[in-house]
Amino acid sequence: MNLFDLNAGSSNQKHAPLAYRMRPRNLDEIVGQKKVIGPGSPLRQAIERDELHSFVLYGPPGTGKTSIAQIISAMTHSYFVPMQAVTAGVGDIRKVAADAAERLKYYQQKTILFIDEIHRLNKSQQDVLLPFVEEGTLLLIGATTENPLYEINNALLSRVKLYILEELDTEDIKTIIKQALADRERGLGEYRISFTGNALDILAAASKGDARIALNILETLVNSFQEDGALTIDQELIERIIGQPILKYDRDGDYHYDTISAFIKSIRGSDPDAAVFWLAVMLEGGEDPRFIARRLIIHAAEDIGMADPRALLIASAAAHAVDYVGLPEARIPLTEATIYLATAPKSNSSVVAIDRAISAVKQLSKIKVPPHLADTSHSQAKTKLGKGVGYKYPHSYGGYVKQSYLPPEAADLQFYFPSDNGLEPRIRQFMEKIAELQKRPHK
Repeated sequence: MNLFDLNAGSSNQKHAPLAYRMRPRNLDEIVGQKKVIGPGSPLRQAIERDELHSFVLYGPPGTGKTSIAQIISAMTHSYFVPMQAVTAGVGDIRKVAADAAERLKYYQQKTILFIDEIHRLNKSQQDVLLPFVEEGTLLLIGATTENPLYEINNALLSRVKLYILEELDTEDIKTIIKQALADRERGLGEYRISFTGNALDILAAASKGDARIALNILETLVNSFQEDGALTIDQELIERIIGQPILKYDRDGDYHYDTISAFIKSIRGSDPDAAVFWLAVMLEGGEDPRFIARRLIIHAAEDIGMADPRALLIASAAAHAVDYVGLPEARIPLTEATIYLATAPKSNSSVVAIDRAISAVKQLSKIKVPPHLADTSHSQAKTKLGKGVGYKYPHSYGGYVKQSYLPPEAADLQFYFPSDNGLEPRIRQFMEKIAELQKRPHK
């Protein structure tokens, strides 16, 4: 059975899953994607005129990507070939392309190749596909839940249009549930099903924007608890089915990177509430706590730095606690570190300083350590090689003595510029004092 073997509108498919039976049969039945497929949209006009171009549908699960492809297969005069990326090989792609070329040559019929989960095609498969899309032998429609900017080769991506499907909101999910309850042909209209209190809102929220999850939960409720064709759904029944809130989180996917980005940006923006919220999302989603701890350490050095050097110590302590005690207890030191970092003064002077220094090192044609700074651990380094000659030990001069610590070719360069935040104004005062001492004539 391939992707389009089941006809969602056929009455003899009563044993198919509810989510499959309730697939939209036409463009007007698609819920929540008006920007992409609503009346007057470019893609809808192209579908209705049967003047399609190659494109990729990108969006979360359960938002209608496969449904759109299924509707196109019914509306187009082109030959439609569905393909699963997980089972497709290079030979399969070449065979489809060869058949498409013959079909176009002898029957003037175009071929649309729909590839579900197109992000799973490897580089070789995408390279094979590229010339057939480029020359127009194949019209490509891809569907993916992963960011195509990272998962699809630039060469192929530049030859297709990208349409982004949004996660369905709660009202969209409620609309889909009500349609399933009212539909006597494909849905659950033959049952007497009602919701009490805010149970419908709870079910819609539990699906996290995924219509497939919502319909699967609804179908499970009906199959498990209806008696004599009747069922009243309340909060307790829903909780018995889902057990705990469903959290859509992929530790290796696009949402993983977006969530850690939101976490770090919330800390950088000094919003402890938002930072703790995104921390909770990651912990509940099963994120590796060591990954979170590593990012806290990086952030403490990169975005707080010298404004509060204690931030790095606290982040490091949280990382140690993760290894020492593990979850669930480690959530507490991770939260403590998150709040401390979010409420600490911010400065990126450390990262700016090292980037400036690295740039200078790359540009200098030669770098030689001045003799007075060279290593004198060998007993004859000073007498034989002149290393250490002229070095002044600061503690012998009360803690500071005027001398150069940069090589002559970099003597006038400055890399560290203290900010106005946290501890750094005091550091600036100290540096200004040193600068004044440097100007004084040597005694």
